[in-house]
Order: sequence, then C-alpha cells, then structure tokens
Amino acid sequence: MTKKFWRQEMITLLKQQKPSLKQQSDQLLLEQLIALKEYKEAKTIATYLSFDYEYDTSLLIHQAHEDGKKVLVPKIVSKGEMVFVSYDEDDLSLSSFGVREPNNYQSVLKNEIDLIHVPGLIFNHKGYRIGYGGGFYDRYLKDYEKATISTIYQCQLKEFNPENHDIAVRKVLLDERNV
Repeated sequence: MTKKFWRQEMITLLKQQKPSLKQQSDQLLLEQLIALKEYKEAKTIATYLSFDYEYDTSLLIHQAHEDGKKVLVPKIVSKGEMVFVSYDEDDLSLSSFGVREPNNYQSVLKNEIDLIHVPGLIFNHKGYRIGYGGGFYDRYLKDYEKATISTIYQCQLKEFNPENHDIAVRKVLLDERNV
C-alpha cells in the first residue's frame, strides 16, 4: 500500500471519531503533555493549527499561554520551506494547503524553540511518522536537537518502515482509549 492510500484511509478514520470521545482523548493527551519535564521547562513551544479531526491544538495553545509560554505556529515561506512564527489568533488566514497560518513572516530562530509539537497522520512505535506528504517537518527537524513530541490516538499507531529522509519524533503520547 502507498503512503497516499494510508493517508486517505487515516483521514477517513479520524473523521469518523465520535466528538465526545475525541474531546475526552484530547484532554487526556493535553494532561500527559503538560506533565512532561520537557513541557514544564520549555519557555517557547511550537505547535500546529489542527484540522477538526486531529488532536485539538487549541487546548495546548491555551494552556501554554496560561503557563506563560511563548507559542509559535508554522508558516510556509516557500516551496518546501517552513518557519515558525508567533501565534496571534487575530492574524490568521487560510493557506493554499487549507490550513490556517499566520500572516506575519517574522520567524523565530530554531535554537530558540524549546519544544516542537509535531503533527502527523500515522506513527510507528519508534516515532517515525507519515504526515501529509510535504516533507516540511522532516526538513525542519533534520538539525533540531531539542524536544519533539506528538499526541496521537490509538488508531494512528501502525507499523511501517521509515524512508531515509524521515526524522523520528522523540516522544509520542498515545491515548489508547480512542478508536
């Protein structure tokens, strides 16, 4: 099976989640994340702006702001290049990829980011992921040395062999209750 097929299959599966169960799972994943030493020690956190069927990153963004952390989100600046910029919910627009992203281009240096919360559709037990196919995160994380964490549902855990360019997430938090 191809990655494209796996992506489509996983998106379909994620969209079928019961909203009440997903909400419970998202809250449990948030609690796991904020309990981590990496989160507690981080001053600057990068996350993503989630689709409805993904882990709800608005929970993390809200919590991080409450905890006095600087929150960054991705911005595509050219074909194949992504940077992280400060999150401002009043300064977002829809990108060509169909995701919300900031309008500003003032990027934060990679070494100033303490923790990156990484999206993905499918993960294996070693932290390798299949994302949406753009390769933005693999390229960005290639020389990133600090904490990388993903929050996923049980159904997103599948075994596959990573490709040479794939970069593993250092920690994957899993809600095993979700279908």
